[in-house]
Amino acid sequence: MSEIKKRKKTTVQTFAEKKSRGEKITVLTAYDHITARLLDQAGIDSLLVGDSAANVIHGFRSTLPMTMDLMIAHTAAVVRGNARALVIADMPFMSFQPSEETATLNAGRFLAEAGAEAVKLEGGLEMVSTIKRLIDIGIPVMGHIGLTPQSIHRFGGPRVQGRVERSRTYLMESAQALEEAGCFSIVLELVEKKIAAEITTALKTTATIGIGAGPECDGQVLVINDILGLREPEFRPKFLREYADLSTIITEAVRKYVDDVKSGDFPGEDESYNTL
Repeated sequence: MSEIKKRKKTTVQTFAEKKSRGEKITVLTAYDHITARLLDQAGIDSLLVGDSAANVIHGFRSTLPMTMDLMIAHTAAVVRGNARALVIADMPFMSFQPSEETATLNAGRFLAEAGAEAVKLEGGLEMVSTIKRLIDIGIPVMGHIGLTPQSIHRFGGPRVQGRVERSRTYLMESAQALEEAGCFSIVLELVEKKIAAEITTALKTTATIGIGAGPECDGQVLVINDILGLREPEFRPKFLREYADLSTIITEAVRKYVDDVKSGDFPGEDESYNTL
């Protein structure tokens, strides 16, 4: 039996189980059916349908322009390509901030319309009551603290969090409050590694998923386009490790196709239909 067939379905309980065993959790973003299928087959634990699609798919400068309808479409495509990974949908800007009722209706759409199994929303202490409401009605929630991209204008850019006492206190208190509210995991983004490690240790069952938060988190998440080299040349954050250079491969393949069409080499006999 293949390793893929042996692998059980990942659930929110899997995150707590892996944390308790000290087994690292793997998360990548996905935005489409084929990518989701490939990542799932490769053994990823969880697929995050991130609002980072705004940047890497739609070409926006920030995540703020993403809408519920776009996120629902991306999430549904990922769900159709997935078999075993846990699919988490990212709640876009203003889909949850206005009120608990707004958050409830939009989070419910992700599960009912797109087939997601959990949602992620940004914010710490200020979002606890909203998060608790979602969890109380049966919607699993992944929290997100540290640098929260939907608040990028407040931070004044991608700045590391947790380097001063006030920030460290806020991060720890937020993480503990999110665990108490029932979050099964929390993304720690651009967080100084010492406080990220302290938060990870302090949380009993809630798994920490780091992105630019050091090696002591319970798991890690990166944007799939970034690790495959499908990114803007100027985007090279310290936390990114590139595992392939698909930009070069794709460019070379397209150039070869252009040359073959212009020279008449494509289509050839093998790509043509003959009279029977």
